[in-house]
Amino acid sequence: MAGAAALRRSVRRIVRPLATATALSRTLQQPERLLSSQASPEHGPRGAVSGSELGLYTPELIRNFSIIAHVDHGKSTLADRLLELTGTIQKGHGQPQYLDKLQVERERGITVKAQTATMFYRHTSASHGPDTPRYLLNLIDTPGHVDFSYEVSRSLAACQGALLVVDAAQGVQAQTIANFYLAFESNLSIIPVINKIDQPTADPDNVKDQLKRLFDIDPSEALLTSAKTGKGLEQVLPAVIERIPSPPGKCDSPVRMLLLDSYFDEYKGVICHVAVVDGALHKGDKIASAATGHTYEVQDVGIMHPELTPTGVLYTGQVGYVISGMRSTKEACIGDTLHQAKITVEPLPGFKPAKHMVFSGLYPADGSDFEALSHAIEKLTCNDASVSLTKETSTALGMGFRYQIFACELVFYIVFTTICGFLGLLHMDVFHQRLEQEYGAQVISTIPTVPYIFEYGDGSKVQVENPAALASNPGKRVVGCWEPTVIATIIIPSEYVGPVIMLCSERRGEQLEYTFIDAQRALLKYRLPLKEIIVDFYNELKGITSGYATFDYEDSE
Repeated sequence: MAGAAALRRSVRRIVRPLATATALSRTLQQPERLLSSQASPEHGPRGAVSGSELGLYTPELIRNFSIIAHVDHGKSTLADRLLELTGTIQKGHGQPQYLDKLQVERERGITVKAQTATMFYRHTSASHGPDTPRYLLNLIDTPGHVDFSYEVSRSLAACQGALLVVDAAQGVQAQTIANFYLAFESNLSIIPVINKIDQPTADPDNVKDQLKRLFDIDPSEALLTSAKTGKGLEQVLPAVIERIPSPPGKCDSPVRMLLLDSYFDEYKGVICHVAVVDGALHKGDKIASAATGHTYEVQDVGIMHPELTPTGVLYTGQVGYVISGMRSTKEACIGDTLHQAKITVEPLPGFKPAKHMVFSGLYPADGSDFEALSHAIEKLTCNDASVSLTKETSTALGMGFRYQIFACELVFYIVFTTICGFLGLLHMDVFHQRLEQEYGAQVISTIPTVPYIFEYGDGSKVQVENPAALASNPGKRVVGCWEPTVIATIIIPSEYVGPVIMLCSERRGEQLEYTFIDAQRALLKYRLPLKEIIVDFYNELKGITSGYATFDYEDSE
């Protein structure tokens, strides 16, 4: 008996340290679990949020805003700091660029998928006296480039304001201009934030002059910050609360929601990010899609705080997620209106179907691997509704796919081609990279093409994406042909104006605007055929300007 008791004591001594080690291991793997008890108490602890708590936040206590900026001006770092200031995440825990979930986003420093994060913040001001209300702040992180023009516009439609971040050293650049006008056209309250003031070459006064000259923004409204060091960040959230209006909406109306983005989860299906415009959404409700007419039952609903946090309900003006049993992201159309089933409501404005602009063939390096490639692409496109696939056969390469990329997606990757030296091919490079990294697929792609529209003598028209698809018919005479064009914005040092004008002329460009931002930099606007810029235009532009040019474009239609 004594031996048995000694053995039990020995086992307990071994098991307890193992249990402790296991718990510690789990905590280290999921550091965000620590935040509930360690978040700043003045801003409210991070943790479970009930539906009754959300009900306390009327639209007057809600602010929905976005952060827009040119690439590498500090948008993701500023978002990290705001999450830390509100206790949503703990400083030093988790990955940098917290809202950039995809590996490709972190590797290339870009934002591909829209993300949302709900923060709770107690705002103290003289007008409130001892009663300091808590606000619910929804940060809607949009793709980093305005050439996701439709996706960005739908995300901004859920906001009432935006932080326009400008690098204190680099100043206003091409995407800064495009982002500003997109926010301005959405009638958002814009708060200028001059970031990276800690840099040795920072010149905030010059940036203020640029904002005044280009956008007529009062220099006194600009906030001076350094997201890296934390300097000046204490004034950002109070500015959001005081300068951005609360969301409009009717609390007693049937529910209407704007679908911001979606992604596929192997266990939960399609998870949709939504903004509730009218009414309230509860778990178990029946909802319908205005775009497809399909009806779903709400299986789960909650907020991103910063990960999926079930609440059972979302109220007017709030932003969160919905799981409704959708099987594919193709059913979740960005910009769609989700509403209460069996009730007729007016769809929210702005929705439009996707427009395919660039086409390219994709083939397995080994012809016998077609089925494996098909399976890999099918799984990868579950999270990328911007790519549609059709099978085709090449006499040289065998059976493969022809994938069609939305214009907004392609342009986004073009702007960042300086990272790997490809222009127009970077989107395919990213697509290939994910196929290789995640599924071990080896692929060959054809040169991308753009769609052309041909008109025949009898008045009929046909759109052609693949030159081989244009049939030779002696009975029909082609009388017209149209190709897609874009409006390009180029910002360059003034000494490179001549070579850039020559480059644009060689690419069949039509000059629309030529102005000087300041004594050192010029702004050029051109109408260019899309075909002329999808392969090597950006490389040449960077080459002749010694890497100083910034380039941005949008569909001229």
